[in-house]
Amino acid sequence: MQTGQIRVQTENIFPIIKKFLYSDHEIFLRELISNAVDATNKLKTLSSLGELKGETGNIDIEILLDKENKTITIRDRGIGMTAEEVDQYINQVAFSSAEEFLTKYKGQADSAQVIGHFGLGFYSSFMVSSKVEILTRSFKTEQATRWSCDGSPEYTMTADEKEERGTDIIMHINEESEEFLDESRIRSVLNKFCRFLPIPIRFENEQINNVSPAWTKKPTELTPEDYQSFYKELYPFSEPPLFWIHLNVDYPFTLTGILYFPTIKNSYELQKDKINLYSNQVFVTDEVKDIVPEFLMLLHGVIDSPDIPLNVSRSYLQGDPNVRKINSHITKKVADKLEEIFKNDRKEFESKWEHIGLFVKYGMMTDDKFLEKGNKFFVMQDATSDAFYTLDEYKKETEASQVNQEKKHVILYTTDPVKQNAYIQDATAQGYKVVRMETLVDNAFINNMEMRWDGIAFVRVDADIAENLINKTEQNHHVLTSEQEAKINEWFTAQVGKPEIKIEIKGLSAEAQPVVVTRPEMMRRMKDMASINPTMSWYANMPDEILMTVNANHPVYAKILETEDQLSKDLKIKNLADLALLSQGLLSGEDLTAFVKRSVSLLS
Repeated sequence: MQTGQIRVQTENIFPIIKKFLYSDHEIFLRELISNAVDATNKLKTLSSLGELKGETGNIDIEILLDKENKTITIRDRGIGMTAEEVDQYINQVAFSSAEEFLTKYKGQADSAQVIGHFGLGFYSSFMVSSKVEILTRSFKTEQATRWSCDGSPEYTMTADEKEERGTDIIMHINEESEEFLDESRIRSVLNKFCRFLPIPIRFENEQINNVSPAWTKKPTELTPEDYQSFYKELYPFSEPPLFWIHLNVDYPFTLTGILYFPTIKNSYELQKDKINLYSNQVFVTDEVKDIVPEFLMLLHGVIDSPDIPLNVSRSYLQGDPNVRKINSHITKKVADKLEEIFKNDRKEFESKWEHIGLFVKYGMMTDDKFLEKGNKFFVMQDATSDAFYTLDEYKKETEASQVNQEKKHVILYTTDPVKQNAYIQDATAQGYKVVRMETLVDNAFINNMEMRWDGIAFVRVDADIAENLINKTEQNHHVLTSEQEAKINEWFTAQVGKPEIKIEIKGLSAEAQPVVVTRPEMMRRMKDMASINPTMSWYANMPDEILMTVNANHPVYAKILETEDQLSKDLKIKNLADLALLSQGLLSGEDLTAFVKRSVSLLS
């Protein structure tokens, strides 16, 4: 058996650090400024402990651009380094001064104030530099130190002079990275990564960051105007939010943030990746799918947690129990907030349902815990009024009109109140309540809830099942004789002439439509889903199954039977059939053109 220590050759690992440590080269600014913030926060800690002589003075961090000499300098006025500390922290790869500081001042230093943990951020400077220099002076000494390296394992370190304590990182930008010598490019990177850092950051004599954003304050310190103002700061061109949830947890994990419910004018405006993840006010990513439940990815805002484990580039989340706990906590907070609004101000809740409903339905489909809570505040809007019903309220409202449909309580719904208006009128005339289900998620929601809600069946108001329910009681007295109904059936069969259209004659009420076209509920659902789900596209190519119900009790047929001109009869029968197909969007192309010409002819 052989034992020993793994050896690392610096000439082999240094090119790897330079080229592959971070996926995106612009991150070098974030890493170096984060180090500068750490150095400044350490100084503030030592000052509070009485270990710093004199005042802290100006602690702003500066980014200095010198286009002529092709350099970018990151200057802080933090604790600085002695020559020994440069040798310890810079000449040893992955030796973290932050970790050592937190260990030394455990219980006295605020760990949430310190960003770095891996001791690798400084080396990101070599991704864009042909040479990097450090000029640093510790708060403990008058002597400064200059360190220089051209990206090879070789470095030089000499004594130097520096008027102020702190550290300058001077990067000589290489040819491949000269884009970063442009002011607008630097400003965009600073705005992305550093706009909420807790120490003032200055570029071109202007402070570019908000050192105390709203989420870092307690909810009791903020007014509604403060929340609105912060939303405007995050999304300057967006409509004001509906409401917000302030996250402020310190046990068993640390989590702060503000999540906003955005105004969504229509379901086609759904936008994900609008939640930004921060760690100690440093931007990490806008891909938060592991932390935020999928259905809440439609929210906007900020979450910040030093307890979320990140890899060395802080670009991707790693699996961890804390992530799952935070995910569950956010779900609970959102559900509690929605329930609170529903209970305290139902009218206000209902007025925002057009926007809130998307989140609620999405959550009930994808999260069992949210479903349990959501059942209490899920509502459905009446298609013909401003009324809203919870599931239990809908059952009570429609109990008298229900029939035993496989022992299920039927919820009649519409996906287009305008196109399906005639069907809605027939249903409401007989005591039914028709609710709106017209967003992109509703088709999937209906299918999902039928499996989760016991004894519930959704039926679109113009479906074949609905037609049987609404007109469940045929007239005992048929206006026409059986021979006359047979004749009408013969005429419709001849004029329609399509095998996919099944024709039946019924004696419905005289107030019902003369012809009602319906489709099988499940087949129509599958075709609707196929239109938005490519994996189900084969459903879209299947032929439509259409049921054409002719209401023989409608007075129009008595008049048609009296007509002696067979051509006139045929035209009227054909037009009645086409009108019914048109109401369902099933008339197009040559058939639609022929219908228009025929209608003009009949009027003539």
